[in-house]
Amino acid sequence: MASGIRTQSRWVILLVSVTSLLHEASAFYLPGLAPREYQKTEKVELRVNKLTSAKTQLPFGYYSLPYCQPEGGIKEAVENLGEQMTGDLVENSAYDINLLEVVQCTAMCTKKLDKTQKDKFRNMIEDEYLVNWMVDNLPAATRYRQTGSDYMYMNGFLVGIPQNGKYYLHNHVTLDLHYHTNPEKYEGFRIVGFEVEPRSATAIDGKPDCGATPTPLDLDAEGDIIFSYSVEWTESPIRWASRWDAYLKMSGAQIHWFAILNSLLILLFLSGMIAMILLRTLHRDIATYNEIPTTEEAKEETGWKLVHGDVFRKPNHSTLLTVFVGSGMQLLGMSVVTLVFAVLGFLSPAHRGSLLQSMMLLFTIMGVAGGYTSARLCKVFDGDEGRWKMTTLLNAFMFPGLFFAIFFFLNLCIWHEKSSGAVPFSTMFALLVLWFGVSVPLVFFGAYAGFRRDRMELPVRTNQIPRAIPEQQWYMGAIVTSLVGGILPFGAVFTELFFIMSSLWLHQFYYLFGFLSLVLVIVVITCAEISIALTYFQLTTEDYRWWWTAFSASASSAIYVFLYSIFYFNTRLQINHWVSVILYYGYMLIISIIFALITGTIGLLSSLQFVKGIYGSIKID
Repeated sequence: MASGIRTQSRWVILLVSVTSLLHEASAFYLPGLAPREYQKTEKVELRVNKLTSAKTQLPFGYYSLPYCQPEGGIKEAVENLGEQMTGDLVENSAYDINLLEVVQCTAMCTKKLDKTQKDKFRNMIEDEYLVNWMVDNLPAATRYRQTGSDYMYMNGFLVGIPQNGKYYLHNHVTLDLHYHTNPEKYEGFRIVGFEVEPRSATAIDGKPDCGATPTPLDLDAEGDIIFSYSVEWTESPIRWASRWDAYLKMSGAQIHWFAILNSLLILLFLSGMIAMILLRTLHRDIATYNEIPTTEEAKEETGWKLVHGDVFRKPNHSTLLTVFVGSGMQLLGMSVVTLVFAVLGFLSPAHRGSLLQSMMLLFTIMGVAGGYTSARLCKVFDGDEGRWKMTTLLNAFMFPGLFFAIFFFLNLCIWHEKSSGAVPFSTMFALLVLWFGVSVPLVFFGAYAGFRRDRMELPVRTNQIPRAIPEQQWYMGAIVTSLVGGILPFGAVFTELFFIMSSLWLHQFYYLFGFLSLVLVIVVITCAEISIALTYFQLTTEDYRWWWTAFSASASSAIYVFLYSIFYFNTRLQINHWVSVILYYGYMLIISIIFALITGTIGLLSSLQFVKGIYGSIKID
C-alpha cells in the first residue's frame, strides 16, 4: 500500500514538473521576424487593419468609415493565404509619425458627416466595433484594467461609446510608443510597445480640444468633426524578443492553470483504474483460455474467445469507416505537426495568418497519411482494386468537399453583408488548386503505397458463416455506449476549449500551445483507453460488431463539443444578426466534425491493436 502511494506521489510530482515546463513553454516563442532598428526622426509607419466586433463577427475595412485618408491614396499590403482567409485588410494611414518626435494635439482632417455616414458610425458604435492598428507589426492595445501592478490589454480600441441614448465618437487618439535601445549591441531604436488612448473631444473655435476634461463629441451634434492625434515616446526596459508578452497575458490565468492540473489528475486516476481493470481481467481470461478445458468446461465456455472466428469480420458500411479513419489520420497528422511548430515558436503572433496557413498546407501534405491509412484498412476488409479506388476517391473528396461547401456558403453570406471578411474568389480558386493539384494526388499516392503492401497479418481466421449474436442488454447498445464513451474525451478538452473559443469569437490572443499540446496527449490516451474498454466489454457479451463501436465511442465526444458551443453562444456571446449566427454554428459544425474524425480514428486504431493483441495471446483450437 505504501509502495503504491509512493508511486502515485512520484507520478504527481512528475506531472506537475512537466506541466510547469509546458506552462513556461507556452509563453516562449521565436519572434520569427528580424528586429528593425529605427534612427532618430526616421518615419514610423502606422498601418490600419479591419474593424472587428464580437457582436457581429463581421469585419469591415477601416476606410468603410469616413476616417482621414492618406494623401497619396490608399494602398493595400500584400497578404498571405491565412490573412486572406481571416479577412485581414492591412492598409496605409494618414498618420505622420517620426521616431522620438513628440506630437501634441495635431489635427489630421476635418469631416462634415452626412446622415448616411453618421448612421454608419452609429451602427458601428452600437455593435462595439474595434479599430485595429499596427506599428512595426505590433497591434495597437488599449490598457483597460489594472491587477496589482500589472495592466491588462485589449486588442484595438472602440470606435466610440454609446451612453444615455447618445453616441460619442472617438475622434482623438494619444499614441504611446515604447522603444528600447542598447548601444552596446546595436545602433538605433527598437519599438517594443504600442498603446492607444482614445478620446471623444468636441472642437473649440475650430481647433481640437486636448485638455484634461474635454467635452465629449456627440455624433448627432451639428458642425464639423476634427480628427486629431498626439504622439508620445516612452523608453522601455523590455527587450524586442519579449515585446509580445503583454499581449499574450490572458485573463484568468490562475483559473486556467488549476483547471488544467485538476483535469490532469482526474484523468490520470481514471486511466489508472481502466488500465487496472482491463489488465487484471484480461490476465485472468487469457490464463483461463490457455488452460486445457474439461468436456463440461468446453460446453459452458463463454466470453470473448467464442467470437474469435468473427472478430475480424468486415463491418457494415466498411468503405465509409475506412474513409472516416483515413480523413481522421490526415487531420491528426496536421494537428500534431502544427502543435510541434507552435510550441517551438515558429508560428509567432507577429506572423499574422501563419497558423491558419500552416494548418491548411499541412492538411494538404498529410493527404499521404490519410490515403495510406485508408488503403491499409481497406485491405483488412478484403477490399479489391475497385473498392480501393472508391475508398481513395471518397477519402480525397468527401470531407474536404464538405468543408469547402460549408465554407463557400458561409462566404456567400459574408459577401452579402459587404464585409471585408469575405474571401475573394481568386483566393477560393487558389484553395481549389491546392486541393485538386496537391492534396488529391498525395492522397492517391499514399493509398497506392498502402495498397501495395501486404495485408495486415491477423491472429485468427474469419469463419464463412457468421455466428449468432446473443440478445444484448439495453445499456450495451451502440447509442448508449457511444454517448457514455464520449464524456471522458470531452472532459479532457473542456477547459482548453473555453479559451480557444474565447480566442476565436471574442478576439482574444491565444498562445498557450504548451498547454494545448499536453491536452492533445491526454485526449489521445483517453480516447484509446475508453475505446479499448468499451470494445472489450462488447466482446465479452459475444458481440463481435466492435468496429463502429470503437470509432463512435470516442467520436461521440464531438456531440458534447457542439452542445457546449450552443451553451457558450447563449451565455458568453451577444450575437443577434442572422448571418453572424449562421457563421458561428457553421464554423462550430466544422470544428465538431474535425474533432469527431480525430478522436474516432484514435479510438479505432487503438482498439484494432488491442484486439489483435488479445486474440494473438490465446490458443485457438
